[in-house]
This record gives sequence, structure tokens and C-alpha cells, in this order.
Amino acid sequence: MTQEEKNSIATRATLLACTICIFFAVTGHSILNVFGISVDSLRVAGGILLFKVAFDMLLSKVSGESVTEEEIHESLSRDDVWIFPIALPLMTGPATITTVVVLSGTSPLISYKLVVLLAILLTFGICFVTLYYSRRLYKLIGYTGAHVITRLLGLFLAALAVDFVTHGVWNIYSNLAGIT
Repeated sequence: MTQEEKNSIATRATLLACTICIFFAVTGHSILNVFGISVDSLRVAGGILLFKVAFDMLLSKVSGESVTEEEIHESLSRDDVWIFPIALPLMTGPATITTVVVLSGTSPLISYKLVVLLAILLTFGICFVTLYYSRRLYKLIGYTGAHVITRLLGLFLAALAVDFVTHGVWNIYSNLAGIT
């Protein structure tokens, strides 16, 4: 695969992932209402999923899935690799969608929702730059640097996950107990 093809995949995957996040930021609360799911329930479920991702990052766990030579060859010849698995689920999986829905549904203020949308755009801008320059970045930080960064980000992600779960559980408990 040429560098131009890799850059094209990075561009398309980032645009699709960003579009999906913006869609859920704008419509996520309405989707929850249709299914009768509270933001707090999603907060707890998403926090658990997010913690699993963070825990794997803390352990620098490599995927346990085995890939055959045939699957590698098939993935290289596919034109839609930017959709699956890159845009979905790697860049916008369940934990990402949960985070976006929870953050955008936290406040009724339009300014808060605009900040969430701006954060999505900034995040995927950083993702694009990272994917576009991934070889150079990896040469710069090396194998050990990549593991250190992964573990540090895993720690912050774990803290965010715990925050999601504790706030969600507290809000559910408060609603059931009649505490305001």
C-alpha cells in the first residue's frame, strides 16, 4: 500500500468517524428517549465499557485475536477498510459514542453542546494528524514511548470511566430514593 493510499484511508476514516460522533452528539439524547434509556443508565454502561478499554491500555494488552495470512491478504485488497475496522469500531466504538451522548446530554445549554461539538472536531483533527504522520511519530517516540503514552492515557481514561459510573449510579440512586 502506497503512502498516498494510506493517507486517503486516514482521511476517509477520520471524516466518517467524526460524522458519526457529531450525529450522536446531536441526536443521541433523542435516540435514548425513543428506547426509554436514561442518560444515567448509558453513563453506567458506557463507563464500564470505557473502563475495560482503559484497563487494556494500562496493561498494554495486545489484541488476543489471531489473524490468518489469508485475512491479512483480504484486508489489504479491500477498498472499505477505512469503514470497518478503522472508523468503526476503532475510532468510534461504543465507549466513544457513549461519551459523546453523555457529554452532549449533560447540560441543556446550547453553548455547552457547541463546546462538545468543538471538542469532537478538535479530537478528530488530532486523530487525522496522528494517522497522517504515524510513521514519523512512531520513529520519534519509539516502541517504549508508545507504551508509556498508552499507559498514561489509559490511566486518564480509567478515571473518566469511574467518574461516569459513579455519577450515573449516584443519579440513579438519587432518583429512586427521591433525593434531589
